[in-house]
Amino acid sequence: MSRAVTSENRDDTPESPIAKRILLGDPLASQNADEHLLAKRMALPIFASDALSSVAYAPQEMLMILFAGGLAFLAFAPWVAAAVVLLLIVVVLSYRQLIRAYPSGGGDYEVARTNLGEIPGVVVASALLVDYVLTVAVSTASGVDNIISALPFLNSWRVELAVGCVALIVLVNLRGVREASRAFAIPTYVFIGSVGVLVITGLIRVALGDAPVASSAAYTMHAQSISQAAVILLVLRAFSSGCSALTGVEAVANGVQAFRKPKIRNARTTLAMLGSIAALMFAGLVTIALISHVQYAENPCDLIGFDCKNTPQPSLMAQLAAATFGANSVPFFIVQAATACVLLLAANTAFNGFPLLGAVLARDGYAPKALNTRGDRLVYSNGMIVLGIAAIAVLIVYQANLSNLIQLYIIGVFVSFSLGQIGMIRHWLRGLRRVAALPSDARAQQSARVQVRSFRKGLAINSVGATMTVAVLVIVTITKFTHGAWLVFLAIPILATLMMGVYRYYRDVEHEIRMDDTVHFGSSGDVALILVNRLQKPTVKAIDYALAARHDKTIAVHVAVTKEESNALRKDWDTHRMPVPLVTIESPFRSYAGPLIEYIKRYRSTHGSSVITVYLPQYIVGHWWERILHNRRARRIAQQLMLVHGVTITLVPWLLDSSELIYGRRSRPIPGQERAGRPFAPGARFNAVSHREGSPPAGDKDPAAPPH
Repeated sequence: MSRAVTSENRDDTPESPIAKRILLGDPLASQNADEHLLAKRMALPIFASDALSSVAYAPQEMLMILFAGGLAFLAFAPWVAAAVVLLLIVVVLSYRQLIRAYPSGGGDYEVARTNLGEIPGVVVASALLVDYVLTVAVSTASGVDNIISALPFLNSWRVELAVGCVALIVLVNLRGVREASRAFAIPTYVFIGSVGVLVITGLIRVALGDAPVASSAAYTMHAQSISQAAVILLVLRAFSSGCSALTGVEAVANGVQAFRKPKIRNARTTLAMLGSIAALMFAGLVTIALISHVQYAENPCDLIGFDCKNTPQPSLMAQLAAATFGANSVPFFIVQAATACVLLLAANTAFNGFPLLGAVLARDGYAPKALNTRGDRLVYSNGMIVLGIAAIAVLIVYQANLSNLIQLYIIGVFVSFSLGQIGMIRHWLRGLRRVAALPSDARAQQSARVQVRSFRKGLAINSVGATMTVAVLVIVTITKFTHGAWLVFLAIPILATLMMGVYRYYRDVEHEIRMDDTVHFGSSGDVALILVNRLQKPTVKAIDYALAARHDKTIAVHVAVTKEESNALRKDWDTHRMPVPLVTIESPFRSYAGPLIEYIKRYRSTHGSSVITVYLPQYIVGHWWERILHNRRARRIAQQLMLVHGVTITLVPWLLDSSELIYGRRSRPIPGQERAGRPFAPGARFNAVSHREGSPPAGDKDPAAPPH
């Protein structure tokens, strides 16, 4: 009868390197996972930071596109903004239905895979993963933009600032969800409050007859004569850029399992709060921007009167804060600091969504199993590290340029929106058919009628959502494809193909290793080989371990590259009266693994199918540069021995003194006499073990060994 051993009421926290404990904190036990689930007040800044922060750049990008056609095009801004807000409301309502139907945390991926099939599911997953990477890149670039707007002298360090911010966010998230929520809650709520104060103050000034005026209101721009078709295209492009305000809405559906119980209700409430706040902030900022006549150009040098050569163009948020509160005022810097913080922290939404989705994909076999492994702090740390590296690479390639990065954005999220909504339509239709197939008396029951009403309500909401998101996907594709979005359409199928390949690989491996009745084990005999270079403490430790394991036969093997080394080892071996026979194998070509493998094959051919256990001493070091100074021969030999039939490898670690810096300990003296404070007498100790096990006396050779 098996027993489960738990760590409750015991201080058995595993040791970890000191540097890791300082950066990430002490490891957390699995049974403490529920303590790190999120309440609604903490979940909002974690999951909503992306959607809330996008209102800092979505109005800017929308107005920038309209301004490219001239000041007259700003008349379209209220209608475009209204369309974005309407779409946001519909998407939020649609995702509330999705959370109720699929609360496991797979989000659009689970919906598409369950209702539309494997390929649509993998496409959705690929689109979401790409979008999460771009979320980190765009949010970070936008945050750095706002920092530079307040501190222009940092403009030359744009890329370095962006990379440093991503690295810091990765580090904070690796410390755990609860720690991350605490770190990010204050900036998110300060941002919401500061934007609310900005909008209310601006509207009050308008009511008092003192409307705010932006510093860029005096600039002009030469309007280009464009055709009617180009006008429509420009408005649609402005709408597609404004739709970036919807990014991050899906993160709540992907992270339902991170909420405290009742998970579904808390997730739906958080999503409703997110949508309401984001819609109000977006509409308010666009209103104040139009009132204050903010001008923002894709190319700052197109603004007549603006010194684009010596001054970076202020962001829309910076211009609104300066117009409302006054440039260089305390509220101005509060708004800028809060905006920069929340934009940088908006990447945190991706650092929660990407690892959770990666874990789901790994469980389903579409991603490497390492993505489903929780780290010391109960988070999927491998997924966070992968996301951080990918986002840094994108930032470096695009030089943290927001205008270029925004063209790649929202394609992936609207692919997942569209397929997820279509999948939900099939989900509700399947439910209605299931109820319709019931007997008439069952359909007449109150519970069945309630179900039908619920299914029809969900079908109506998701049908509207699917229609609008598909339409937006078409618009976004048309307006952004030639501006760089083609790269996303290339990345999504490539990633989907790779994921399908991973799934087929795992499927084939599972088929290959599946247990069946034809499996049999025919090994007989148990032999230990201890690889010896020189007679030193690590070697003695390996011998000690081999003798303690009580193998049928224990042999020390020396691969002789030079006769001088061989003779010196033989002399030391006899002097210290080592209790196991020493076999020397000549290696005229100075290789180690090859002669050892040949010896093992000859031994097995002579003595039958014995199991050979090879003991390899190995240094454990504390400094990175020590790895360069040691040749790491043991690992190279072990890799080659793994390919030899009937061989197992035991790496015997010897912790050098420097390892105490990292691991907090070093290797102790091996023989029991020295551990007890008595003189070290290896021969006496080993001979006692040797006679107890019936090993041959020191210096004897294995009779089956080749001559040396």
